[in-house]
Amino acid sequence: MSKRIQKSPAPTAPSANGNGKSEHMPLQQYNDTDGHFSLVRNFRLADMVTIMNGVCGSLSIFMSAKYLVTADGDYLWSALGFPLAGLMFDFMDGKVARWRNETSMLGQELDSLADLISFGVAPALLAFVVGLRTYLDTVVLTGFICCGLARLARFNATVALIPKDAKGKSQYFEGLPIPSSLALVALLSYWTSQGWIEGQQGLPGGTVTLWGAKGGDGDLHLISVVFGLWAAAMVSKTLQVPKI
Repeated sequence: MSKRIQKSPAPTAPSANGNGKSEHMPLQQYNDTDGHFSLVRNFRLADMVTIMNGVCGSLSIFMSAKYLVTADGDYLWSALGFPLAGLMFDFMDGKVARWRNETSMLGQELDSLADLISFGVAPALLAFVVGLRTYLDTVVLTGFICCGLARLARFNATVALIPKDAKGKSQYFEGLPIPSSLALVALLSYWTSQGWIEGQQGLPGGTVTLWGAKGGDGDLHLISVVFGLWAAAMVSKTLQVPKI
C-alpha cells in the first residue's frame, strides 16, 4: 500500500478565478474539464503507475482462469507472478507522486482499488485454484476479500488520525496491510513447485469434516484457517505494524 495521501485543505470559502472556476476544491479539476476522455487527460503519472498495479492483478485473475480451463502449469506460474509485479508498481506510484510532488484524492482511491484486485481478489482466486475449493473454503476466501476491502476503506478514512513522524509519514499500519497477502502467494508458489496442489499430491494438512459426510459441504482445508486468521489481522484495530 503506497503512501499517496491527499492532504485535506483548511476550510475556506469557495473563490473564483478569472475563468469563473472554483479553487481549493480537490476534485474541481474533474468537474471543470469537459469531453468524453477528460478523466484520462487528468490522470497524473503516478495514477498511471497505480493502474498498472491493477493491470497486474487483473492478469493474475485471468491466468488463474486459464489454468482452470487448460491445466497448463505455465498459466498458474504466471498467475502467481503477477501479484509480485503489482507490488512493484504499488511501491513505485508513491515514489513517483513524491518525485513529481503530485497527490490527488483520485490517486488515493485508485491505489486502494488496485490493491484490492492485486492483493485481495487475485490471491484468493489463486488459493481456490491450487485446491481450496470446498464450500467452507470459499466462504473463508470470500471473508478474506471482504476484510481486505474493509481494511482499505478504513485506511482511507482514518489515515489522518494515525500519529506521524517528523517527515509527516504514518508511524505504523493499523492492522496488516493488504500487500502482506503476498506472503500467502509465496506459500502457494512453494507448494506449486512441490506439486502439493489439487490434481497432483494435494494440499498439505488435508481437510477436516465439520459436519455431514466426508467430501461434502462440511469439509474445510486446514490451510483455510490461515487465510481466516490473516483476514482477521487485516481488520484488527489493536494490531499495529511499524512502517519500515
